[in-house]
Amino acid sequence: MLEWAGIPPDEGPRHGGPCAPYEQSKRLDFYHAAAHTLLDTGAAYRCFCTPQRLELLKREAVRNRQTPRYDNRCRHLTPKQVEEKLSRSSPYVIRFHLQEGPQPFQDLVYGWTQHDVASVEGDPVILKGDGFPTYHLANVVDDHHMGISHVLRGAEWLISTAKHLLLYKALDWRPPQFAHLPLLLNKDGTKLSKRQGDIFIQHYVRTGYLSDALLDLITNCGSGFTETQMGRTLETLIQQYELVKTSTHSALLDLDKLPEFNRIHLTRWIDGTETRVQLVGQLQALLKDTYKDLALDKKHIERILLLRKGHLCRLTDLMSPEYSYLWIRPSVTREQLQSLTSEGSKIKNIVVRLLQESDSNLTLDTLNGELRRQLKHLKDVKYSSAMKLLRMALSGQEHGPSVAEMLLSLGHEESIVRLQNALTD
Repeated sequence: MLEWAGIPPDEGPRHGGPCAPYEQSKRLDFYHAAAHTLLDTGAAYRCFCTPQRLELLKREAVRNRQTPRYDNRCRHLTPKQVEEKLSRSSPYVIRFHLQEGPQPFQDLVYGWTQHDVASVEGDPVILKGDGFPTYHLANVVDDHHMGISHVLRGAEWLISTAKHLLLYKALDWRPPQFAHLPLLLNKDGTKLSKRQGDIFIQHYVRTGYLSDALLDLITNCGSGFTETQMGRTLETLIQQYELVKTSTHSALLDLDKLPEFNRIHLTRWIDGTETRVQLVGQLQALLKDTYKDLALDKKHIERILLLRKGHLCRLTDLMSPEYSYLWIRPSVTREQLQSLTSEGSKIKNIVVRLLQESDSNLTLDTLNGELRRQLKHLKDVKYSSAMKLLRMALSGQEHGPSVAEMLLSLGHEESIVRLQNALTD
């Protein structure tokens, strides 16, 4: 998804790099080594409490209207008691011994902050019974071994940073600088939830949104920029972003605005020579999925993109029934056309002659003007009725783009074929 968004990681499981392996399941030796260092120095201990006991502690706290927390019971086991339990192969986890007192640090967004986590939480598990680390240990170990200098993460981790700083201190490692970023919320202020299927990036890929549009929308809702403006590219965002301008206020994400953001960026893509080629390829793939054996040349598809530029919000919109006439010939009955006007043959002759005598580079404005000028000479047919007839003959639809746009979208040759088939007596 980062690659789709145009933000490929410098290194990682898909790219390799000097800090491999990048999958936590393959880095267990790193976590075990750190956990045993903490055990050896007394900064961590084995906890043999059963899930049943932990559940009872939780229920008791809830019954007393207290925040559930571990009571640090196993912290006080003697070495002999620990050896006895190990000799019986009693299952255990490894917990980190939280030191009391506030842990002040300077956050790059929130400024100086401090939290005394030991006063409100029990000692956290850092290595689970299955040998896998919790986030608290894994992020510290990974960031240290990978030489991470700055950690930017969501504000919900601000309080936990005190635990992580204690871990860095216990391991005698230098911590990175931290910047905690405001959260993205729904526009009504409620928290984004995984239950909302449309907050997953894959949803926007499938439904035809451009990564540029999604980045533009999110940064407009967020902070770190002097001002908000629609239509910024990734390059512009990189140039304008300043961490010091990041606000501590949560960002309200108005996804109803995404279609308009996408329309702006899709217009820019259609204007660009290289990006337009990409869009043609994407549209060909969509057409193949929708219409199976349909084969259309790239020039036809490109012509349609250029004509619909500024009107389209998404490429997938062109797959809607409204635009089916662009890809397949409509089925129109003689009765449908006769109900509009009996002068179909005359109207057809005028338009066919106009197309035959016109340059293929005819502009939309010029064609509109010529249609109006020549069809106005028909005494027995209103101009509006002639337009309805032509639209029906070309697309099989009563509503849609202008007739001139339909003629240019289909091209002179295809337009003439459709008019001849539908309106020849």
